Amino acid sequence: MALKENIQSLLTQVGELKANNAEELEALRIKYLSKKGEITALFNEFRNVPNDQKRELGQMLNQLRQQAESRINALREQFEEAAAETDHPDLTRTPDPIALGTRHPLSLVREEIEDIFSRIGFTIAQGPEVEDDKHVYGMLNFAPEHPARDMQDTFFIEKEIGVQKPTDVLLRSHTSSVQTRVMTSQKPPIRVLCPGRVYRNEAISARAHCFFHQVEGLYIDKNVSFADLREALLYFSKEMFGPETKIRLRPSYFPFTEPSAEMDISCNICGGTGCSFCKGTGWVEILGCGMVDPNVLEACGIDSKEYSGFAFGMGIERITNLKYRVKDLRLFSENDVRFLRQFESC
Repeated sequence: MALKENIQSLLTQVGELKANNAEELEALRIKYLSKKGEITALFNEFRNVPNDQKRELGQMLNQLRQQAESRINALREQFEEAAAETDHPDLTRTPDPIALGTRHPLSLVREEIEDIFSRIGFTIAQGPEVEDDKHVYGMLNFAPEHPARDMQDTFFIEKEIGVQKPTDVLLRSHTSSVQTRVMTSQKPPIRVLCPGRVYRNEAISARAHCFFHQVEGLYIDKNVSFADLREALLYFSKEMFGPETKIRLRPSYFPFTEPSAEMDISCNICGGTGCSFCKGTGWVEILGCGMVDPNVLEACGIDSKEYSGFAFGMGIERITNLKYRVKDLRLFSENDVRFLRQFESC
């Protein structure tokens, strides 16, 4: 009759169960009611009880289990009631539900671009939006008479009220200024991505704005070639627009790269067959790129005979247009919630 004595002993213990918190209560539940608990062990012993004793002992075991479950549930309710009493409502909250916002489409695309290039070793570099002529133009091989320095393109900042002539303080017109700061403060190898807002003196329309956003990339190391540039951009294009995407590079000119190129991708709308978006060509331009000009490397204190590199730059609005078919650039800065709600699921 050892089983009967054990049942009676546990009945006494269960009737006196106490716990000071939810953790202790959970420990009691495990001790008595879990698969390896004491009550379960008694049920396992019950299999070996003679038939003439099974009815009596079976009733006692069921009573023990029910009493243990009842006692543990009662203790759990006490803890829940105590927690509810201390959980006072926030009287400062509005009675109406607060609608959740959504991330801006430009932020979504910028983060996706950063994620793609981070997989091949690029890190993020930031720089000031209010810059000087040296970092924006001088160190990037812009000639003193280059048209980009003219007031028609660049927002210059007057140092004193009433001063009408341009100064060397300006709003950056490209994030290449971040690249010059990185090159003058770090030694190769350098592999950075430079996202940010830039400013240009242009009329605001559906296709242009006085401020927009760029992502520029820079890679400098020994024996960097144009083939490295092409493969990096091909990888980016396939990751951003799909594995079937093709690219082509067309010769171009930029003061800070030589040779330079503009890159097109096969139109992701028509698949390259030709449509109104790609003007029937099957190709859409998305960025400019090239090998870093040796003059730029030398101006930033990097030996151009030992190191080479490539750079590229793209407009985030341009990529967003391709990805989400947004035709009017002004929508990105007007904060129209009807426009922003379209990206709630992104």
